[in-house]
Amino acid sequence: MESLNRLVLRTDVSGMPLGWVDFQEAVKLYHLDQVAYSLGSHLYTIHGGHNALSGMQSKLEVNSIIATFNHHKKSKKTHNYIPPLNNHALFKRDNYICLYCGEYFRRSLLSRDHIIPVSIGGQDTWNNVATACKRCNNYKAGRTPEQANMQLIAIPFVPNRAEYVFLQGRKILSDQMEFLCSHFPRKSPLRHRNVG
Repeated sequence: MESLNRLVLRTDVSGMPLGWVDFQEAVKLYHLDQVAYSLGSHLYTIHGGHNALSGMQSKLEVNSIIATFNHHKKSKKTHNYIPPLNNHALFKRDNYICLYCGEYFRRSLLSRDHIIPVSIGGQDTWNNVATACKRCNNYKAGRTPEQANMQLIAIPFVPNRAEYVFLQGRKILSDQMEFLCSHFPRKSPLRHRNVG
């Protein structure tokens, strides 16, 4: 039996990644004639009811990438897009590595560090946050890295829309990753991440 837990990458008609949808949402988009075209590998076949006249059963082939007509004006703003900041995407951006000690940690041992602490005017923005293990974050406390004599091992960055879609994904197929990478900046640190 085909696995229905694989997510479909949804794009707009121009191919700009918008996010992930499950098989139910994909079927709904097809039913509402919102799918302009599909790409990528075959994910699953959804079987429907039987036609009363012909006796034929309906079926829908769903691929790993679907381009949809989008009637929302806000999706057209891709140039100045700033994705919402959340720990899941932040930790994945930094590859679950503490940007102070350089060690890999599982999610439960990580925290969001404000490089310039909020208590002295730092903002809760992508450029001012770094993944830190709880030990390093506690040691740094309300100080800047310079005051704490700590050094960042990577420069924080704001992900573009495609990078953010990648960061939100769980088990990304290779064709989906290839498609997303084509929308990453050339020097994106996310370009060579493992998929799956």
